Amino acid sequence: MNFNGLRVNGTGTVRIGDNFHSGEDCLIVTQNHRYHGEALPYDANYDLLPVTVGDNVWFGSRVTVLGGVTIGEGAIVQAASCVVKDVPAGAIVGGHPASQFSERDMAHYERLKSEDRFH
Repeated sequence: MNFNGLRVNGTGTVRIGDNFHSGEDCLIVTQNHRYHGEALPYDANYDLLPVTVGDNVWFGSRVTVLGGVTIGEGAIVQAASCVVKDVPAGAIVGGHPASQFSERDMAHYERLKSEDRFH
């Protein structure tokens, strides 16, 4: 794994698969202020939101991932993107909020994986 500056903010669960790579200044946020609680604008409690990142996922620099998201195996997240919803396996996403604009050639991906060709 190559974390290269990844930070996790919050006490929610984070699961990161094998061979993960991230650029600099990436952030995973695993909790939200509880705005539906007993004080305004929010109370002293947090909603804990897990994040799951599959095998062979690559984040560009300054990616932010919000809680409650699953990023599928082999996905790529473009630099400076904010991921707010699940990302399918092999998807290439980017933007604010991140949306899919391309995808990996999964046959090529599976061939490299079966040949143990990891960087």
